[in-house]
Amino acid sequence: MNKLNEGVVIPALPLALNKSRNLDVQRQRALIRYYLDAGAGGIAVAVHTTQFAIRKPEVGLYKPMLDIAREEFDRFSSVTGKPVIRIAGVIGKTDQALREAGLALEKGFHMVLLNVDVFRDAANDEIIKHCKDIASVIPVFGFYLQPAVGGMRLDADFWREFSAIENVIAIKIAPFNRYQTFDVVRGVAESGRADKIALYTGNDDTILVDLLSEYNIEFAGKTIKKRIAGGLLGHWAVWTQKAVQLLEAVHSGEYDKNLQSTLSLANEITDSNAAFFDARNNFTGCIVGLHEVLRRQGLFEGLWTLNPGEDLSPGQKEEIDRIYRAYPHLNDDFFVKENIDRWFR
Repeated sequence: MNKLNEGVVIPALPLALNKSRNLDVQRQRALIRYYLDAGAGGIAVAVHTTQFAIRKPEVGLYKPMLDIAREEFDRFSSVTGKPVIRIAGVIGKTDQALREAGLALEKGFHMVLLNVDVFRDAANDEIIKHCKDIASVIPVFGFYLQPAVGGMRLDADFWREFSAIENVIAIKIAPFNRYQTFDVVRGVAESGRADKIALYTGNDDTILVDLLSEYNIEFAGKTIKKRIAGGLLGHWAVWTQKAVQLLEAVHSGEYDKNLQSTLSLANEITDSNAAFFDARNNFTGCIVGLHEVLRRQGLFEGLWTLNPGEDLSPGQKEEIDRIYRAYPHLNDDFFVKENIDRWFR
Protein backbone atom coordinates (compact mmCIF):
# COMPACT_ATOMS: atom_id res chain seq x y z
CA MET A 1 0.00 0.00 0.00
CA ASN A 2 1.48 3.31 -1.07
CA LYS A 3 -0.01 5.17 1.85
CA LEU A 4 1.61 2.80 4.34
CA ASN A 5 5.00 3.18 2.69
CA GLU A 6 4.74 6.95 2.58
CA GLY A 7 4.11 7.04 6.32
CA VAL A 8 0.99 7.86 8.31
CA VAL A 9 -0.19 8.30 11.88
CA ILE A 10 -1.65 5.05 13.25
CA PRO A 11 -3.07 5.25 16.80
CA ALA A 12 -3.23 2.06 18.85
CA LEU A 13 -6.90 1.97 19.83
CA PRO A 14 -7.80 2.08 23.56
CA LEU A 15 -10.82 0.18 24.85
CA ALA A 16 -13.80 2.31 26.00
CA LEU A 17 -15.55 0.80 29.02
CA ASN A 18 -18.36 2.01 31.27
CA LYS A 19 -18.26 1.90 35.07
CA SER A 20 -19.54 -1.69 34.98
CA ARG A 21 -16.48 -2.52 32.88
CA ASN A 22 -18.60 -3.38 29.87
CA LEU A 23 -17.95 -2.08 26.38
CA ASP A 24 -19.19 1.48 25.91
CA VAL A 25 -20.09 1.25 22.24
CA GLN A 26 -20.98 4.93 21.82
CA ARG A 27 -17.67 6.13 23.25
CA GLN A 28 -15.74 3.51 21.29
CA ARG A 29 -17.26 4.79 18.08
CA ALA A 30 -16.62 8.41 19.08
CA LEU A 31 -12.97 7.63 19.73
CA ILE A 32 -12.50 6.06 16.29
CA ARG A 33 -14.25 9.03 14.68
CA TYR A 34 -11.89 11.38 16.52
CA TYR A 35 -8.83 9.60 15.15
CA LEU A 36 -10.10 9.56 11.59
CA ASP A 37 -11.22 13.21 11.61
CA ALA A 38 -7.87 14.17 13.16
CA GLY A 39 -6.16 12.82 10.06
CA ALA A 40 -4.92 9.41 11.17
CA GLY A 41 -4.14 7.25 8.15
CA GLY A 42 -5.02 4.03 9.92
CA ILE A 43 -5.95 2.51 13.27
CA ALA A 44 -4.61 -0.60 15.03
CA VAL A 45 -7.37 -2.52 16.81
CA ALA A 46 -7.06 -5.29 19.43
CA VAL A 47 -3.45 -4.46 20.26
CA HIS A 48 -1.69 -3.88 23.59
CA THR A 49 -3.37 -0.52 24.17
CA THR A 50 -6.76 -2.16 23.53
CA GLN A 51 -5.85 -4.71 26.24
CA PHE A 52 -4.93 -8.27 25.33
CA ALA A 53 -7.59 -9.50 27.80
CA ILE A 54 -10.37 -8.73 25.27
CA ARG A 55 -9.70 -12.27 24.00
CA LYS A 56 -10.61 -14.03 27.25
CA PRO A 57 -13.76 -16.15 26.80
CA GLU A 58 -15.46 -14.41 29.72
CA VAL A 59 -14.76 -11.02 28.08
CA GLY A 60 -15.39 -11.90 24.45
CA LEU A 61 -14.59 -8.51 22.92
CA TYR A 62 -12.15 -9.40 20.15
CA LYS A 63 -14.77 -9.88 17.43
CA PRO A 64 -17.02 -6.99 18.60
CA MET A 65 -14.03 -4.61 18.47
CA LEU A 66 -13.24 -5.65 14.91
CA ASP A 67 -16.90 -5.24 13.95
CA ILE A 68 -17.22 -1.75 15.43
CA ALA A 69 -13.96 -0.61 13.86
CA ARG A 70 -14.94 -1.98 10.45
CA GLU A 71 -18.28 -0.20 10.56
CA GLU A 72 -16.61 3.11 11.42
CA PHE A 73 -13.89 2.66 8.79
CA ASP A 74 -16.53 1.92 6.15
CA ARG A 75 -18.63 4.89 7.21
CA PHE A 76 -15.66 7.29 7.11
CA SER A 77 -14.46 6.07 3.72
CA SER A 78 -17.93 6.24 2.20
CA VAL A 79 -18.38 9.83 3.35
CA THR A 80 -14.88 11.17 2.64
CA GLY A 81 -13.59 8.89 -0.09
CA LYS A 82 -10.41 8.43 1.95
CA PRO A 83 -8.99 4.97 2.61
CA VAL A 84 -8.17 3.77 6.12
CA ILE A 85 -5.33 1.34 6.82
CA ARG A 86 -6.99 -1.38 8.88
CA ILE A 87 -4.78 -3.31 11.27
CA ALA A 88 -5.85 -6.02 13.72
CA GLY A 89 -3.67 -7.30 16.53
CA VAL A 90 -2.92 -11.03 16.57
CA ILE A 91 -1.35 -12.91 19.50
CA GLY A 92 -0.85 -16.41 20.84
CA LYS A 93 0.47 -19.72 19.57
CA THR A 94 -0.11 -20.63 15.94
CA ASP A 95 -3.60 -22.11 16.28
CA GLN A 96 -4.93 -19.03 18.09
CA ALA A 97 -3.06 -16.62 15.84
CA LEU A 98 -4.42 -18.31 12.71
CA ARG A 99 -7.97 -18.04 14.03
CA GLU A 100 -7.50 -14.35 14.78
CA ALA A 101 -5.81 -13.71 11.42
CA GLY A 102 -8.65 -15.44 9.61
CA LEU A 103 -11.24 -13.39 11.45
CA ALA A 104 -9.34 -10.18 10.69
CA LEU A 105 -9.32 -11.06 7.00
CA GLU A 106 -13.02 -11.91 7.09
CA LYS A 107 -13.76 -8.53 8.72
CA GLY A 108 -11.97 -6.62 5.98
CA PHE A 109 -8.72 -5.78 7.75
CA HIS A 110 -5.72 -5.25 5.51
CA MET A 111 -3.03 -6.72 7.78
CA VAL A 112 -2.29 -8.00 11.26
CA LEU A 113 0.11 -6.67 13.86
CA LEU A 114 1.77 -9.92 14.92
CA ASN A 115 2.89 -10.27 18.54
CA VAL A 116 5.21 -13.26 19.12
CA ASP A 117 5.99 -12.83 22.83
CA VAL A 118 4.34 -16.19 23.61
CA PHE A 119 7.40 -17.78 21.95
CA ARG A 120 9.70 -16.34 24.61
CA ASP A 121 11.84 -19.50 25.00
CA ALA A 122 11.71 -20.60 21.37
CA ALA A 123 14.50 -20.59 18.80
CA ASN A 124 14.32 -18.21 15.85
CA ASP A 125 13.41 -21.04 13.46
CA GLU A 126 10.26 -21.89 15.43
CA ILE A 127 9.14 -18.26 15.57
CA ILE A 128 9.83 -17.74 11.87
CA LYS A 129 7.73 -20.78 10.97
CA HIS A 130 4.87 -19.32 13.03
CA CYS A 131 5.21 -15.99 11.22
CA LYS A 132 5.19 -17.69 7.82
CA ASP A 133 2.00 -19.53 8.75
CA ILE A 134 0.26 -16.27 9.60
CA ALA A 135 1.67 -14.52 6.51
CA SER A 136 0.12 -17.27 4.37
CA VAL A 137 -3.31 -15.97 5.49
CA ILE A 138 -2.93 -12.17 5.57
CA PRO A 139 -0.17 -9.54 5.20
CA VAL A 140 1.90 -9.17 8.37
CA PHE A 141 2.98 -6.05 10.23
CA GLY A 142 5.83 -7.18 12.51
CA PHE A 143 5.96 -6.04 16.13
CA TYR A 144 8.96 -5.64 18.42
CA LEU A 145 7.33 -5.07 21.82
CA GLN A 146 9.37 -3.72 24.71
CA PRO A 147 10.11 -6.19 27.53
CA ALA A 148 8.62 -3.94 30.26
CA VAL A 149 5.11 -4.62 28.94
CA GLY A 150 5.58 -8.25 27.96
CA GLY A 151 7.88 -8.22 24.94
CA MET A 152 11.01 -10.31 24.33
CA ARG A 153 14.47 -9.76 22.86
CA LEU A 154 14.72 -10.51 19.14
CA ASP A 155 18.12 -10.28 17.46
CA ALA A 156 19.18 -8.98 14.04
CA ASP A 157 19.27 -12.56 12.69
CA PHE A 158 15.59 -12.93 13.52
CA TRP A 159 14.66 -9.67 11.82
CA ARG A 160 16.67 -10.61 8.71
CA GLU A 161 14.77 -13.91 8.38
CA PHE A 162 11.44 -12.34 9.28
CA SER A 163 11.86 -9.57 6.71
CA ALA A 164 12.58 -12.13 4.01
CA ILE A 165 9.03 -13.52 4.36
CA GLU A 166 7.16 -12.52 1.21
CA ASN A 167 3.98 -11.23 2.87
CA VAL A 168 5.69 -9.16 5.58
CA ILE A 169 4.97 -5.56 4.62
CA ALA A 170 5.86 -3.47 7.69
CA ILE A 171 7.43 -3.58 11.15
CA LYS A 172 6.57 -1.64 14.30
CA ILE A 173 9.82 -1.04 16.17
CA ALA A 174 9.00 -0.69 19.87
CA PRO A 175 11.75 -2.09 22.10
CA PHE A 176 12.37 1.37 23.67
CA ASN A 177 16.05 0.64 23.10
CA ARG A 178 18.45 2.21 20.59
CA TYR A 179 20.56 -0.92 20.14
CA GLN A 180 17.55 -3.16 19.51
CA THR A 181 16.01 -0.59 17.18
CA PHE A 182 19.17 -0.77 15.08
CA ASP A 183 18.92 -4.58 15.06
CA VAL A 184 15.56 -4.31 13.28
CA VAL A 185 16.74 -1.82 10.69
CA ARG A 186 19.88 -3.83 10.02
CA GLY A 187 17.88 -7.04 9.66
CA VAL A 188 15.52 -5.40 7.19
CA ALA A 189 18.41 -3.94 5.17
CA GLU A 190 20.16 -7.31 4.97
CA SER A 191 17.01 -9.24 4.02
CA GLY A 192 16.97 -8.18 0.38
CA ARG A 193 13.47 -6.72 0.82
CA ALA A 194 14.28 -3.34 2.36
CA ASP A 195 12.35 -1.51 -0.35
CA LYS A 196 9.23 -3.61 0.32
CA ILE A 197 8.96 -3.13 4.08
CA ALA A 198 7.72 0.05 5.77
CA LEU A 199 9.27 0.85 9.14
CA TYR A 200 7.09 2.41 11.82
CA THR A 201 8.21 3.70 15.18
CA GLY A 202 6.59 2.27 18.26
CA ASN A 203 9.29 3.79 20.46
CA ASP A 204 6.99 6.19 22.28
CA ASP A 205 9.99 7.48 24.25
CA THR A 206 11.78 8.83 21.17
CA ILE A 207 9.15 9.50 18.52
CA LEU A 208 10.51 12.57 16.75
CA VAL A 209 14.13 11.40 16.66
CA ASP A 210 13.00 8.10 15.13
CA LEU A 211 11.01 9.90 12.46
CA LEU A 212 13.92 12.17 11.56
CA SER A 213 16.64 9.51 11.48
CA GLU A 214 18.11 7.95 8.36
CA TYR A 215 19.98 4.66 8.66
CA ASN A 216 22.85 3.84 6.30
CA ILE A 217 23.53 0.11 6.42
CA GLU A 218 26.57 -1.31 4.65
CA PHE A 219 25.80 -4.74 3.22
CA ALA A 220 27.09 -6.81 0.30
CA GLY A 221 29.16 -3.93 -1.03
CA LYS A 222 26.22 -1.49 -1.03
CA THR A 223 24.89 1.23 1.25
CA ILE A 224 21.24 0.66 1.98
CA LYS A 225 19.41 3.76 3.20
CA LYS A 226 16.32 3.32 5.32
CA ARG A 227 14.03 5.69 7.21
CA ILE A 228 11.14 5.21 9.60
CA ALA A 229 8.08 6.32 7.65
CA GLY A 230 5.47 6.84 10.34
CA GLY A 231 4.29 5.72 13.74
CA LEU A 232 2.01 3.07 15.20
CA LEU A 233 1.88 4.30 18.74
CA GLY A 234 -0.02 4.19 21.99
CA HIS A 235 1.17 7.74 22.54
CA TRP A 236 -0.69 8.80 19.40
CA ALA A 237 -3.93 7.50 20.91
CA VAL A 238 -4.10 10.95 22.52
CA TRP A 239 -3.49 14.43 21.08
CA THR A 240 -3.81 12.77 17.68
CA GLN A 241 -4.40 15.87 15.59
CA LYS A 242 -1.08 17.28 16.79
CA ALA A 243 0.58 13.96 15.94
CA VAL A 244 -0.70 14.29 12.38
CA GLN A 245 0.69 17.81 12.17
CA LEU A 246 4.01 16.58 13.55
CA LEU A 247 4.38 13.84 10.94
CA GLU A 248 3.39 16.22 8.15
CA ALA A 249 6.10 18.63 9.32
CA VAL A 250 8.65 15.81 9.34
CA HIS A 251 7.74 14.79 5.80
CA SER A 252 7.88 18.37 4.55
CA GLY A 253 11.36 18.93 5.98
CA GLU A 254 10.23 21.64 8.39
CA TYR A 255 12.26 20.26 11.29
CA ASP A 256 15.46 20.13 9.24
CA LYS A 257 15.82 23.90 9.52
CA ASN A 258 16.64 24.30 13.21
CA LEU A 259 18.33 21.43 15.00
CA GLN A 260 18.15 22.85 18.51
CA SER A 261 14.45 23.70 18.50
CA THR A 262 13.67 20.34 16.92
CA LEU A 263 15.55 18.47 19.64
CA SER A 264 13.80 20.57 22.27
CA LEU A 265 10.45 19.54 20.82
CA ALA A 266 11.57 15.91 20.78
CA ASN A 267 12.37 16.16 24.48
CA GLU A 268 8.98 17.72 25.24
CA ILE A 269 7.22 14.83 23.50
CA THR A 270 9.32 12.30 25.42
CA ASP A 271 8.58 14.06 28.71
CA SER A 272 4.87 13.91 27.89
CA ASN A 273 5.13 10.22 27.15
CA ALA A 274 6.87 9.60 30.47
CA ALA A 275 3.76 10.95 32.20
CA PHE A 276 1.20 9.20 29.99
CA PHE A 277 3.03 5.85 30.09
CA ASP A 278 4.08 6.06 33.75
CA ALA A 279 7.75 5.52 32.95
CA ARG A 280 8.91 6.13 36.52
CA ASN A 281 6.83 3.14 37.67
CA ASN A 282 8.08 0.87 34.89
CA PHE A 283 5.01 1.58 32.72
CA THR A 284 2.50 0.18 35.20
CA GLY A 285 0.02 2.93 34.31
CA CYS A 286 0.68 3.05 30.57
CA ILE A 287 -2.92 2.26 29.59
CA VAL A 288 -4.79 4.21 32.27
CA GLY A 289 -2.54 7.22 31.63
CA LEU A 290 -3.96 7.42 28.12
CA HIS A 291 -7.46 6.91 29.50
CA GLU A 292 -6.93 9.87 31.84
CA VAL A 293 -6.13 12.18 28.92
CA LEU A 294 -9.17 10.93 26.98
CA ARG A 295 -11.29 11.39 30.12
CA ARG A 296 -10.17 15.01 30.46
CA GLN A 297 -11.15 15.62 26.85
CA GLY A 298 -14.60 14.07 27.36
CA LEU A 299 -14.04 11.10 25.06
CA PHE A 300 -13.91 8.61 27.95
CA GLU A 301 -16.15 8.63 30.99
CA GLY A 302 -13.58 7.07 33.33
CA LEU A 303 -10.30 5.19 33.56
CA TRP A 304 -11.79 1.69 33.74
CA THR A 305 -9.91 -1.25 32.26
CA LEU A 306 -10.70 -4.97 32.22
CA ASN A 307 -8.48 -5.30 35.30
CA PRO A 308 -10.36 -3.94 38.37
CA GLY A 309 -7.04 -3.36 40.14
CA GLU A 310 -5.61 -1.12 37.42
CA ASP A 311 -5.43 2.60 38.18
CA LEU A 312 -3.12 5.58 37.89
CA SER A 313 0.11 5.15 39.81
CA PRO A 314 0.81 7.46 42.77
CA GLY A 315 1.82 10.82 41.36
CA GLN A 316 0.88 9.99 37.76
CA LYS A 317 -2.10 12.34 37.69
CA GLU A 318 0.12 15.15 38.96
CA GLU A 319 2.65 14.36 36.22
CA ILE A 320 -0.06 14.63 33.57
CA ASP A 321 -1.15 17.94 35.15
CA ARG A 322 2.45 19.16 34.82
CA ILE A 323 2.63 18.14 31.17
CA TYR A 324 -0.59 20.03 30.39
CA ARG A 325 0.86 23.17 32.00
CA ALA A 326 4.33 22.85 30.49
CA TYR A 327 3.43 22.02 26.89
CA PRO A 328 0.01 23.41 25.98
CA HIS A 329 1.06 23.50 22.32
CA LEU A 330 1.18 19.70 22.23
CA ASN A 331 -2.46 18.99 23.10
CA ASP A 332 -5.44 19.08 20.73
CA ASP A 333 -8.10 19.86 23.33
CA PHE A 334 -9.55 22.68 21.22
CA PHE A 335 -10.00 20.37 18.21
CA VAL A 336 -11.75 17.79 20.39
CA LYS A 337 -13.99 20.41 22.01
CA GLU A 338 -15.05 21.71 18.59
CA ASN A 339 -16.04 18.28 17.28
CA ILE A 340 -16.91 15.99 20.17
CA ASP A 341 -20.69 16.51 19.99
CA ARG A 342 -20.66 15.43 16.34
CA TRP A 343 -18.62 12.30 17.15
CA PHE A 344 -21.25 11.20 19.67
CA ARG A 345 -24.19 11.45 17.27
